[in-house]
Amino acid sequence: MVDRGGIARFPQNNFRLKQESSYNRASKIPSDSVGWFINQDFNSSEKDHNFIRIEEENGEKEWVLMDHEGPGAIVRTWMPFLSPDKPDTDIQIKIYLDGNPEPVLEGNMLGLLDGTGLIPYPFAHQSLRSSVSFFPIPYAKSCKITTDSRPFFYQFTYRAYDDNALIETFTKAAFDKAMPTVQRVGELLLNPENHIKGKQVSLESKLASKEEKSVKLPVGNAAIRELSLKLEDYTNSEVTRSVVLKIEFDGEQTVWSPIGDFFGSGIGLNPFQGWYRTVREDGTMICRWMMPYQKSGKISVVNLGDTPVDLVLKATVGTWEWDDQSMYFNGAWRGQYPVPTRPFSDWNYVTLKGRGVYVGDALTVMNPVEKWWGEGDEKIWVDGEDFPSIFGTGTEDYYAYSWGGKSTDFYEHPFHAQPRSFVYNKLNRKKSKEKNTSGYSTETRTRALDVMPFESSLKLDMEVWSWTDCEMGYGVGVYWYGGKQTTSNRVPDEKEALNIPPLPNGFPIKL
Repeated sequence: MVDRGGIARFPQNNFRLKQESSYNRASKIPSDSVGWFINQDFNSSEKDHNFIRIEEENGEKEWVLMDHEGPGAIVRTWMPFLSPDKPDTDIQIKIYLDGNPEPVLEGNMLGLLDGTGLIPYPFAHQSLRSSVSFFPIPYAKSCKITTDSRPFFYQFTYRAYDDNALIETFTKAAFDKAMPTVQRVGELLLNPENHIKGKQVSLESKLASKEEKSVKLPVGNAAIRELSLKLEDYTNSEVTRSVVLKIEFDGEQTVWSPIGDFFGSGIGLNPFQGWYRTVREDGTMICRWMMPYQKSGKISVVNLGDTPVDLVLKATVGTWEWDDQSMYFNGAWRGQYPVPTRPFSDWNYVTLKGRGVYVGDALTVMNPVEKWWGEGDEKIWVDGEDFPSIFGTGTEDYYAYSWGGKSTDFYEHPFHAQPRSFVYNKLNRKKSKEKNTSGYSTETRTRALDVMPFESSLKLDMEVWSWTDCEMGYGVGVYWYGGKQTTSNRVPDEKEALNIPPLPNGFPIKL
């Protein structure tokens, strides 16, 4: 979970990331424009069957939410509060492993997995109106998850390993024995700064309009361990979109992204702290992705704007042993304005060809109206499958919170955050209960145990699903690892980077 170098190598123990969720079972084929975008991704009454089946024994019913045969590991769970202002439920959840008739874990559906029960914070926690856990629950043969009442919304994300994988099944005794390691890893997640030695590379400069400057990295096998960038002035919030970061490794450009989307800040300076990225209140933006190369590297910054910018860039470069499993870090960006909300559509984050591992994204939207914009589900296809391995239940669910129309406050966690929503961020917390989701919102999710390996292809779409017929702005930074033969459909787009969506009337452009 805290091995940043591990995700820069293709997994030796092959697995595919999959998910069971309460997505609406009417969603079957993209050509069905009604069923594919239907919104009721939960079970509100007995007529809804957005789960696997109901089992009954001795007069007692259990609703089956997940039933995986084969070795695997649960690596993420998400469930919303059943009432937006009440973090509790009467529903009991049970997790059965390896065909054992007795559950290895059972308890309150929210309390078991929200950091207040057996699994400690920060592995499990309450985000905004959700119960979220990243604690791994491995199993050698099978996993079945049930509830004793009709479920509401849910997501269980798991690794499905090859049949010959040797997995040690979760037990309470092993959990107790591992507690010192759990505590150590938890402390690392909450204190993500690198304490490493390496060569320091820096660039301190003023960039004129349309100017680009670069700094070369040490020659030979090496890896960027940490990269930071600070602008002197963020008064004009558009500067985080008009200043672009570019990185080359071994003669190939693998990173092209506006700095706000690359570091997770979005439009303007919106501080937060995560395991892979931190945006500080003083304007320093840091990423800790491991970025290996074999022979050479170069970092460049370009100012697409009309106004000069002063910047300080620093990189720590450490050792790396390149092998057949090593991969290059990639960071790309897509932006579009306007994006019509009718008819409903899938908006493609990225489509990748070749072998690699997808590791995260940061979405910034501009919503011109007060009503909620994020009902859209993520749909992720891996290696040419006929139906997505992962079919979600809402954009905010993908980013690990819920009740999006009300959840406009800032929040952060090692693996996900909402750095900005409406007018709120870490420097301006929400104190009222108004339901206004207009303006800019930035959501980000990075992956550790829930990375997504792919052998031949990966396609990630997010539904554009607003309650209002309007025109939105979308921009997303995406991050993955791949070989030199791995390609994407994302290309540098200076014109769109400068096509910054205007805020709705009544809001200043300088946030």
